[in-house]
Amino acid sequence: MSDIKNLIMNKNGIVSMTLAKIIIQLKVGDRIPTFSELSEQTNVARGTLQNAMKLLQTTNAVTLESRGHLGTFLMDRNMKLLLEFANIFSLVGVMPLPYSNHLKGLATGIISAMENEYDIPVNMAYMRGARKRLSLMMEGRYDFTLASKLAVNDSIQQGTQLQIIKEFGPKTYLSNHVIVFGDANTNSIEDGMRIGIDNDSTDQANLTYHITKDHKVRYVNLNYNQILNKLSNGEIDAAVWNEDEIKESYPNIHYKQIEGIDENDTVAVIVANKNTTELCTLLTQLIDVDTVLSIQHLVDHGKMIPRY
Repeated sequence: MSDIKNLIMNKNGIVSMTLAKIIIQLKVGDRIPTFSELSEQTNVARGTLQNAMKLLQTTNAVTLESRGHLGTFLMDRNMKLLLEFANIFSLVGVMPLPYSNHLKGLATGIISAMENEYDIPVNMAYMRGARKRLSLMMEGRYDFTLASKLAVNDSIQQGTQLQIIKEFGPKTYLSNHVIVFGDANTNSIEDGMRIGIDNDSTDQANLTYHITKDHKVRYVNLNYNQILNKLSNGEIDAAVWNEDEIKESYPNIHYKQIEGIDENDTVAVIVANKNTTELCTLLTQLIDVDTVLSIQHLVDHGKMIPRY
């Protein structure tokens, strides 16, 4: 167990954890909130806060300067120590299964971009269904989530406290969603069709409702990875699918572009729990969009081996 872990196990250490999370959000040169302000913010007695701040100072996690009536200012900080005080020893994200080169490139780019001078290990878990990924992140199982902007906006509209950390632009999550058909002679949704739908996938479900809104169809609930099998054996007539995977692995499938939608389903975003402000600040600092996109491009075009 590290010295910092030992220190944060007592009362002053626990409060130091709270202070570290606040200071992580500040910049060098910023004024530190007064102890009265901190007491009101944290519901901790001023004396306890003063002792906890002394602990951060004596361990050289922070260097402060008092300027009389102007207040106390953050002159320097050891971010690695502050992260340890904040009990941030690793970062774990969750994203879709990397079934296409596009997503493999995105995963490689994110992990590579997040390698950092603080020696914080960054790991990625893989899970289908944006709703499930976002829900587990909000429960504290993961620190950040990769999803489409469409899925994230849908979740925010439902009241989920999400903060978009980084947005990567159109066609970074996938190239396009398309409609796949079981019959090569069919080019449109028709009344009476059996339509595959995965309600765990916000994008797939929302786009399915969009393409069928003017027709009387029967929805068949499926996992996303079952759709093509059900299509080929005739159990469904059509479904929304990912064009990248079709081009890479299923070139003989008949499909058609979806009309009348914006590009948010193709925009990759990284989000975190809005209430974990120290994590939001750290993630914003660690992730560089240009680095991620450059690596995604290299992987996508076979010029770099994916690493995720």
